[in-house]
Amino acid sequence: MRKFFLSISLLSIFIMSYAQSFNTFPVTTQKPPLHGRHWMAITGKPLAATAGAMIFDRGGNAVDAACAMLAASCTMWDVLSWGGETQALIYNPKTGKVLAINALGVAPTGATAEFYKSKGYKYPPEYGPLAAVTPGTPGGLMVMLAEYGTMSLREVLAPAMEMAAGYPMEAQTANSIERAKNRIKDWPYSARVFLPHGGEEREAPSAGEVFVQKDLLATLTKLVEAEQQALKKKKSRRDAIYAAYDRFYNGDIAAEFARGCQEQGGLITKEDLAGWQVKIEEPLMTEYKGIEVYKLQQWTQGPVMLQTLNILENFNLKELGYNSTRYIHTLYQAMNLAFADRDFYYGDPSFPPEEPMQGLLSKDYARERSKLINPDRNDPAVRPGDPYLFEGKVNPFSTLLDSWQADARNIYPSYDPEQYSSFMSKFQSGTTSIEAADEEGWVVSVTPSGGWVPACIAGNTGIGMSQRMQSFVLDAKENPFNVVEPGKRPRVTLTPTLAMKDGKPLLSFAKQGGDEQDQLLLQFFLNVVEFGMTVQEACEAPSFKTLQMYSSFGEHEKVPGGLVLNSAMPSWVRKELAAMGYRLSFQERTSGPVNAIGFDRAHGTFWGGSSNHGEDYGIGW
Repeated sequence: MRKFFLSISLLSIFIMSYAQSFNTFPVTTQKPPLHGRHWMAITGKPLAATAGAMIFDRGGNAVDAACAMLAASCTMWDVLSWGGETQALIYNPKTGKVLAINALGVAPTGATAEFYKSKGYKYPPEYGPLAAVTPGTPGGLMVMLAEYGTMSLREVLAPAMEMAAGYPMEAQTANSIERAKNRIKDWPYSARVFLPHGGEEREAPSAGEVFVQKDLLATLTKLVEAEQQALKKKKSRRDAIYAAYDRFYNGDIAAEFARGCQEQGGLITKEDLAGWQVKIEEPLMTEYKGIEVYKLQQWTQGPVMLQTLNILENFNLKELGYNSTRYIHTLYQAMNLAFADRDFYYGDPSFPPEEPMQGLLSKDYARERSKLINPDRNDPAVRPGDPYLFEGKVNPFSTLLDSWQADARNIYPSYDPEQYSSFMSKFQSGTTSIEAADEEGWVVSVTPSGGWVPACIAGNTGIGMSQRMQSFVLDAKENPFNVVEPGKRPRVTLTPTLAMKDGKPLLSFAKQGGDEQDQLLLQFFLNVVEFGMTVQEACEAPSFKTLQMYSSFGEHEKVPGGLVLNSAMPSWVRKELAAMGYRLSFQERTSGPVNAIGFDRAHGTFWGGSSNHGEDYGIGW
């Protein structure tokens, strides 16, 4: 009898422990958490994080360090370059406000839907000069530095310039160049930079080989020269940085960039470069259980996370249990409702028509959307809602909305392994993210991108052009707010995040990875605020991904019911989800890479975290 009761007791303990496992998380992580008292610098590659640490060590603030990490990342092609785009959220402790940096390039002169259709494109191309918007990263870096930094451009660019003179290339970048060498050979300036061993069996650099970029170094030197000449004329630090900005977008660098672009068949003109400007904007925000969550405006996909949080407030997530079948299903459905709205309503707010963001972000709209979630079944035909009703307006696109699912981008990739692999590589393609914070209170979250390998380099500038045009659509029935026009910004996936509580920073976090960014950032956030994880635990915790929204890349495909699970997901959860109509696939690591900083108010310190997924990591002091 004693054995019987002992067995029952042990079984009870096992069942209780097992049940609790859905509401707990791994207590050990593959990467140790970072701790800092004075500053924290985290990004996608150790060399770039070191550049940020160097700036902090020389007395710079978090903005200075973030700019140095951005410059280093671009120089080492981690997976972006100087011709791409930069998006940032900055907490300014002097004002107590979060502000947004919009340094996304625009469609150039002649970039119309009719132009691309005449070339036989269904969407703007993925690669080459016709894929390029105007370069935004140089301007974004210089505006952030001029307005909110403390150091000179020469000081902040010093690590990147040393790297341009020659740095040992890491294997991931070296091998990506070798794989893409046939495409790179289509562009003479790119071949000259990327393929130093032309004609040999391996034409790209090898891992550890010193990679020299003379043209890029010359371009960065010109920027510093412009700044230093302005300082000699007694210009302020801020105005001297803007002198460098002017040389890039209005001077000899702009002239060579435009010439090199047009020589290779691109559209960017000197006038396009001169007319483009960085925008300092108000971010969008929603409140989730007393926490303010900030995202960039609707020219990014960022508001989709805010919409999803609004929907999820109508459910008891903690009671559902971490990564239980019901938890995964509820988040999946909520995300799909928000992403359907993204796919139809998001675009550049500087161009008409005006996006219905007030309605999209209203709590009442979210409550109505939440009622559409079937607790027992996936909805593969989820549609955009009508937020105009929650603004007291009539939807001007109701006809397009009625035909949206039937006609627009009705392209569903099969589970042919090659086709699925191609779809996933585009869907989750990544760049990098940058997080920085200092003891004065400055916090910076950046998701830069564009100009990744294989990049078409613009003439003798050493600068790879963006590939962001592909995020536009050419037909209003797909998204009337995101049809390409000259001077317009495409709706991008790039989406840094800041969370505030009681008027003070709580979390700064971002990730690379295309359309999966806000999905995994949402889960990271909930890991912390609902399940009490540390930032490192939340970064490494297994996540899941929906493939049911339209991809922002390539052919803009989707997989209705497509659900990517972590390979360790238990068999019974797999079985339950499959029975609910999901098409399952698996990845060994599904956590990111997420980079994050948490603010420990009790001790006045920083916690840093990075997913166990790639080389992302940081340095704290």
